Amino acid sequence: MFVGTGSLIAVGFFFFYYLEHANLKTIGALSAGDKLLASFFQVVTTRTAGFNTVDIASLNEATLFVMMIMMFIGAGSVSTGGGIKVTTFIVILLAVLSFFRRNEFVTVFKRTIKNSTINRAFAIAIAGQFLIFLAVFILMITEKASFIEILFEVVSAFGTVGLSMGITNSLTTIRKFVIIVIMFTGLIGPLTLIFTLSNPKQKKIRYPDGDVFTG
Repeated sequence: MFVGTGSLIAVGFFFFYYLEHANLKTIGALSAGDKLLASFFQVVTTRTAGFNTVDIASLNEATLFVMMIMMFIGAGSVSTGGGIKVTTFIVILLAVLSFFRRNEFVTVFKRTIKNSTINRAFAIAIAGQFLIFLAVFILMITEKASFIEILFEVVSAFGTVGLSMGITNSLTTIRKFVIIVIMFTGLIGPLTLIFTLSNPKQKKIRYPDGDVFTG
């Protein structure tokens, strides 16, 4: 958790400063020290703080993309923040690296991560992506805003961040309800919501193993 949080802040800070240091509409006109401070603050705030010291609508699209990744990952597990959570992202990253290295087990800090934890991490990420895609699709049909504005609004809601490019006030009641659902889902976690609404049944039969061609 500590390593993942520090790494995300450092990477996000680097990209934000690199992409915005010459943008006169955001931090380009600030002094060198203020540029560093503004970049650091704006990256940290994507971890569900929700405050902004620069005009979000004036950011470069590449910067917005980096911020959306940070918001989708979200805060730490068992916190009041949203997103898929830092540990979920780290587990997925470790699992992918382990697969490329052809390691049988996923290990970190001399500990082996259980397969059930890895499966849960992938399920959380995929469920979160599906909900975001669905919400973006609905808003794209009903809203006149651009794709980047809608996507940023939905991802910000999923991470319960509160940042916006300025289209929140123009949303109708029904469309705001979609954003509320995404915020609630991002807060409690997509798997929690799915397990609550579903009625899973335990299977007492185990079928033979089968191989499927992938990739």
